Amino acid sequence: MLPAPRGRAGAKFLKLTFAVRTMAGEPTVSLPELRSLLASGRARLFDVRSREEAAAGTIPGALNIPVSELESALQMEPAAFKALYSAEKPKLEENLIFFCQMGKRGLQATQLAQSLGYKGARNYEGAYREWLQKEG
Repeated sequence: MLPAPRGRAGAKFLKLTFAVRTMAGEPTVSLPELRSLLASGRARLFDVRSREEAAAGTIPGALNIPVSELESALQMEPAAFKALYSAEKPKLEENLIFFCQMGKRGLQATQLAQSLGYKGARNYEGAYREWLQKEG
């Protein structure tokens, strides 16, 4: 894969990439896209592995909400979400990136979030395994 353009061209490239992948039925984000989105502050990252898995290592800045409790978490009132997770509840229009160890739970979380109205929900296709290999 070629490196993404930077600046305005990069932003247009990412929007186009999201549109193409979403239209193809693949709401995913690659590692270069993830890096760019996180560096620019244009996405929130969620680790949907178990608390034990996340405690052993996670992607910096990720909020751990195990996939087993994600549906109830995303339906909480904002104050309850903040009290439980020490973070602001995501807004329906935000870019949300979900990941797990291999990709299955991340995809499940992405589909769940989309079904609840989170249109910007995406799965990090490389999952924590790729992150650990390339960034860890």
